[in-house]
Amino acid sequence: MRTSKRLFVGALALLAASAATRASSAGDVLTGQAALDDWHGDKPGVRRHIVPADLPPPYASHSASHGSAVADPPAGALPQVPPGFAVSRFAAGLDGPRTLRVAPNGDIFVAETGAGTIKGLRAPDGGKEVFRQDIFASGLEGPFGIDFYPPGPEPKWVYVAQHNSVLRYAYRPGDLKAAGAPEIVVARLAPSVGGHTTRDLRFSLDGKRMFVSVGSGSNVAERMRRMPVPQAAQWEHSHGLGAAWDEEENRADVLVFDPDGKNGRVYAAGIRNCAGLGVHPVTGDVWCVTNERDGLGDDLPPDYATRVREGAFYGWPWYYIGGHEEPRLKGARPDLAGKVTVPDVLFQAH
Repeated sequence: MRTSKRLFVGALALLAASAATRASSAGDVLTGQAALDDWHGDKPGVRRHIVPADLPPPYASHSASHGSAVADPPAGALPQVPPGFAVSRFAAGLDGPRTLRVAPNGDIFVAETGAGTIKGLRAPDGGKEVFRQDIFASGLEGPFGIDFYPPGPEPKWVYVAQHNSVLRYAYRPGDLKAAGAPEIVVARLAPSVGGHTTRDLRFSLDGKRMFVSVGSGSNVAERMRRMPVPQAAQWEHSHGLGAAWDEEENRADVLVFDPDGKNGRVYAAGIRNCAGLGVHPVTGDVWCVTNERDGLGDDLPPDYATRVREGAFYGWPWYYIGGHEEPRLKGARPDLAGKVTVPDVLFQAH
């Protein structure tokens, strides 16, 4: 996916789709088919409520696929936002920014994934535009996830997750350029790199655990073996996704490590591509925003945001959104049908 070279900061409105005439009796809350429809009629304040019972059957429609083209916005054009909010351009000239993290001192770190760089941005207190921009690190392989360790006002490290490893740079608050070469924290996250390549990274509130999301290498594990029903001990350990999983081992998962990269294991499985990983600042819950699989129809399956429960299995590749069986793998894993966790918040299929 190509990314705009302009970065806008402001409040983002909830996305909705469907013309106002399709809105349900609940007013601006779209339900049923209206909640699944396309982007026409999107505006701040329009909401959609998608539930598993609303899902169409597989192949009920053609799976649309449309590439994007990046264009300069018209003069003065800015995103619409709800009343009381405002948007202005904060930084320009970035090379494909994908992830943004705010350091405890207010500096902003941006991963330019395609360019292989991490940039540091600084604005004056309360400022609406960057006045200093430096390359914190370069020569990386698809950097994406960024976090500061230990949690709190005085982190000593900037951690970066790239295609298949985790690095960290020594850091003092105020640094916009790394003082030296990185240390390798996790040398290899998974046996393969293709498919989904962005890896997000976050620390638990107490700093004792490092979470890393690793997307699948394929759409529905086309090359997977038909694995035998896992024994109870296997299920408890790795949800049945063990050595027989080949190139998908440790993929479509959220992994967890000690901060030094040791004791790595699967925290939750069956999440096709957790492209955005977060930790709730109060409860400490781990959250994922997930791209689901393709090819089942224009509205199927929904993408989702969910709390990631330790030991939970979210279905990929055999099931989606609970107990809905993947028709391309029909009958492969009946033993997993009752073990799939339903995601918390569903939204339109990408």
